[in-house]
Amino acid sequence: MRAAEERARATQDTPRAQHTREAAIRRHELAAFLRHRREHITPEQVGLPRGRRRRTPGLRREEVAQLSAVGVTWYTWLEQARDIQVSVQVLDALARTLLLDSSERAHLFNLAGTADPEPGANCPSVTDAQRALLEQLEPIPACIQNSRYDILAYNRTYGLLLCDLDAIAPVDRNCMLLCYTNADWQASIVRLDDTMRLMAAKFRASMADHLAEPAWKMLLKRLSGESPEFREAWERHEVVSARSKLKQFRNAHVGLLSLNHTDLWLGPHNGPRMVTYAPADEESRRGLEKLQEIAVAREG
Repeated sequence: MRAAEERARATQDTPRAQHTREAAIRRHELAAFLRHRREHITPEQVGLPRGRRRRTPGLRREEVAQLSAVGVTWYTWLEQARDIQVSVQVLDALARTLLLDSSERAHLFNLAGTADPEPGANCPSVTDAQRALLEQLEPIPACIQNSRYDILAYNRTYGLLLCDLDAIAPVDRNCMLLCYTNADWQASIVRLDDTMRLMAAKFRASMADHLAEPAWKMLLKRLSGESPEFREAWERHEVVSARSKLKQFRNAHVGLLSLNHTDLWLGPHNGPRMVTYAPADEESRRGLEKLQEIAVAREG
C-alpha cells in the first residue's frame, strides 16, 4: 500500500503533472477574469440596447461572443475553464469587446500564456538615448517605427504633424491603420490616393518576411475589415520598396509643409528605424518651428 502511494505521489510531482496543474489554474483564473469583466460592462457601453427583461448583470455570454466574432459555445467553454486553445486574434477581440485597459489587457494575455502582439505605450526596444535623440531633433518631426509601421516613440513635432497623436490609443498608433482609417491623418496627406496605394504595396513587401506572425495577420485582418480602400489596394498585389523622399503635408496648424523623408535604420535588418522629416524649403522650416511652439505650449 505504501509503495503504491509513493508511486502515485512521484507521478504527481513530475514536470508534466506540475505543468498540467498550472495550466488548469491559469484556465480557471482566465475564466473568472472574463466573467468578472463581462458582468461589469453595461450594454450601453458597447452600443447595445438594455431591454426590459435583462436579468444578467452586464453583458450576456451571447453578446460577448457576437461582438468578438467567436462562437457562443466556444466562448462558454472558455468561461467554464475548458482545456481549449485560444489564439491571439481571439484574445485581442475579447480585450476590445470587454473594454480592457492596458493593464487588464496584459493580464488577459498573461493568463492565456501568450504574448500580446500589439505594441504597448512603452516599447522596451526604444532606449532612453534614442528618446533623447528624438527630442534633440526638434523642430524636425521624428519617430521610431518598426517594420510593421507601429509608431513606437515620437517627438512633440511629429505628434502634431498629421494628427494629434497623443489622442490616439497606443495600440492604434500604426501608420497603416491611421492612413486608412483616421480622418485627420488622411486630411493631412497631399495626394492621399497615391499614398494609400503605395503604403499597401510597401506593407505587402514587408509582410513577406512575417507571413506566419500573429501581429502581422491581425493588422491585415483589421485593415481589411475596416477599410474598403485598403481591400481594393491589397487586391492589386503590388509590391514596392522604393519611395519618393519628398513629402507634402497639409498640417492643420501651420498649413502646407514640404519635407524630405529619411529612414535611419537602427539595426542590420529592415526592422526598427528612425523616421525624420527635414524641411525642404525655408517656408516649411518656419512652419515646423511654429509647430514646435504649438506643441510646447500645449505641454504648459
